Order: sequence, then structure tokens, then C-alpha cells
Amino acid sequence: MTDSALQSYSPWQLVRYMLALGTWGFGGPVALVGYMYRDLVEQRRWISEADYKEGMTLAQLMPGPLAAQLAIYLGYVHYRLVGATLAGIAFVLPSFLMVVGIGAAYVTYGGIPWMQAVFYGVGACVIGIIAMSAYKLTTKSIGRDKLLWAIYLVSAVLTVATQSESVFLFLGAGLLVWFLRARPKGWFGGRLNGIAASAPLAGLLFAGTTDWHLLGQIGAFFAYAGSFVFGSGLAIVPFLYGGVVTEHHWLNDRQFVDAVAVAMITPGPVVITTGFIGYLIAGFWGAVVAALATFVPCYLLTVLPAPWFKKHGKHPGIVAFVDGVTAAAVGALAGAVIVIAQRSITDWVTAALAITTATLLWRFKKLPEPLIVVVAALLGLVLHPLMTHT
Repeated sequence: MTDSALQSYSPWQLVRYMLALGTWGFGGPVALVGYMYRDLVEQRRWISEADYKEGMTLAQLMPGPLAAQLAIYLGYVHYRLVGATLAGIAFVLPSFLMVVGIGAAYVTYGGIPWMQAVFYGVGACVIGIIAMSAYKLTTKSIGRDKLLWAIYLVSAVLTVATQSESVFLFLGAGLLVWFLRARPKGWFGGRLNGIAASAPLAGLLFAGTTDWHLLGQIGAFFAYAGSFVFGSGLAIVPFLYGGVVTEHHWLNDRQFVDAVAVAMITPGPVVITTGFIGYLIAGFWGAVVAALATFVPCYLLTVLPAPWFKKHGKHPGIVAFVDGVTAAAVGALAGAVIVIAQRSITDWVTAALAITTATLLWRFKKLPEPLIVVVAALLGLVLHPLMTHT
């Protein structure tokens, strides 16, 4: 899509879109990046295909939550720091308010027994949603390119086999396509290393910034998680478990499982579970510190290298590198569908829900996902007790 074919929009139109996506965008990072492509590139035509691919590449190379970083970069494309800041806040705020509200109910009533029933339906429905999103991204990004297909398949298989995503795979894929199609010129590596070297700095910004010892510990831990964990929600969950349950003993196993369930049944980024965890540890301010410490490093790691990406993004070497990283990233997202499905599809009912969701979205292109999610949640409340007693 050329710049001349793009439609103009105001920052507040983008804010309204990100608020809506943060409120109704179910399905985790795979679905959310698919929604952004469908809505902003295909339908509204606010963002060009090239800018979207650059944003995806940057989000995959930098640590932190994938969908939030892409939202921040897309805000940066036409409105720079103001757009990036507004888009990032608007995208994260709705789900943060939701998990704080759920956290308050959880603490007040001693757990959320109905959550398993809701997740039973929603988790299966989400598989159908993200499978369709991954399919659309695959067809748009890979096309008939044999080299990109090879990278895509290797990335998908490795994601399923290891149940995690590796930045080294993305970098290797980008460098391979760059080497085969653009030939190294000697300048690229130094630039990329300079960007990557900024990663550890962001992790230090929130360590010890509060006088309250517990909030300081929360801030330091979640800043580290936001600064050094790649692979978005897929990889950060086991990392959080190691720190929150095993190392610090802030939560027990049951509470942590509930925290992950909250992240999956609420819209927006999966990593917003850090807000829920923070609330269980230290109340409202624990939620605020945990969420800020998680998302501010990812904001910095998006906007700091963004000017370089905008300036050099059209260079043939960068285009080849972006193509390679995009193929690996989309392959990893497709693999993530299988990984998440293994956890969400537990019997014939959940399998039927997932297949039905994918079929409906394939047949009815304009069917709103939130409606499907609400129906799936209601079905879960009805069917889960029946399935557990049979």
C-alpha cells in the first residue's frame, strides 16, 4: 500500500480505536496483532503494509509484550512520541482497570470459582479466533516466497517443540534473508547492536524508585520481566511463575493459575496479568507499580529505536531483514496457536467450540469477535459443571 492510498486520521481517532481494541480485543498477542492488521491496514487504511511490517519486526526484536509494542509503534508512525504515548496508554488502560476490578473481587470473596467455567468456554473460542488471525497474517506476509515459507515452517515447529519464542531465531532469519538477497555492506551490524544494547538500560529505570520496600521489590522484578523476556505472553508466564511463586513466595500455585486465567478471559495484552498479580501482592498501588514496571520498558524499547527504523526502513538491506524476521515471527505466532490449543482444548466440547468459532469467522467476515466471546463464556458457565460431573 502506497502512502498516497492511505487515509488521514487524527490522534484521537487512533486513541478511540486503541481504547476499543483494549476493551474488546480478546485472544492474546496473536489475535491482537491480527486485529490491528485487519483494522488499520486493510479496512481503515491508516497504516501502510511497510510500516506495519516494520512495527512487527521491532516488536519481535525488542523484549516485552508484542501487541502493546506494535500498538505503540503504530501510534508513532504518523504522530511520533505523542501518538506512541497515547496509543500505548489507550491500549493498556481498559484491561488494567478490568484486572484491578477483578483483583478487588478476588481478594474480597476469596477466589473466583466461576472463572474456570468461563475460561472453559472462552479459552476454546479464543483458539478459533487466533487461528483465523494467524492464517490471515500468513497469507499476507509470506505469499509464495519459498525462502520465507522455509523460515516460517522452521519457526512454527521450533515454537511448538520448545513452547517458547527466541529472539535469536528472529535475528537469524532476518540476517539470512539479508545476506542472501541484499549482501552485507558492513554497517548494519553496528547499528543493530547499538539498538539491542539499550535493552538492559530500561530494566534499571524502575528498580528502587519507591520508599516502600515491597513496592520497590515489585517494581524491580516486573521491570526486569518487561525488559528481558521475549515472546510476549507465551514466554513471560513461566518466568513470572519462577519469580512470583518460587523465588519471592508472593502467591501460591492456585493464585498464580487464577492470575493467568484472568489474563486469558480479559481483553487486551496477556501480560496485563502483572497488574492482577501486583494487586494480590500489595493492593491497588501494587497493581499500578507492577503494570508500569512491565510496560514502560517496552514503551522505551519501542520509541527509542523507532526513528532509526523510520529513517532506514526503506533500505534494501533493511527490507530483506524485515522480510526474514516477519516470516519467523508469523511462523512463531502460528506455532503459538498450537501451544495454546494444547492447554485450552481438553475435550470434545472445547474442540467443537474452537472449530465452530473458526468456521463462523471464515463464513461471516464481519461477525464481531466480542459477541462470540460472550456466547462462549455463557456456554462455559453452563457446560463446564456438566462436563466435570460426567
